[in-house]
Amino acid sequence: MDLINEALRYEQQKLSLKTTSDRIVASKKLKTLILGLNEIYKKTKNPELMDIMKRLTVIKRKVEKRLNLRITI
Repeated sequence: MDLINEALRYEQQKLSLKTTSDRIVASKKLKTLILGLNEIYKKTKNPELMDIMKRLTVIKRKVEKRLNLRITI
């Protein structure tokens, strides 16, 4: 339950990703949260967990898109 609360808190907080380092840390944090929730989902098959994972994945894609744009330029 602690992982679920942490994921919900992370989803609600405003991300201020000004530096490349901040983006990398955020991407890694989101990845660990998603993978942790996935392990719980495998056992419980709770559809609410799938919804949380989908929302976190959207945020992760935005962070990685911005990260990749900054690296390639």
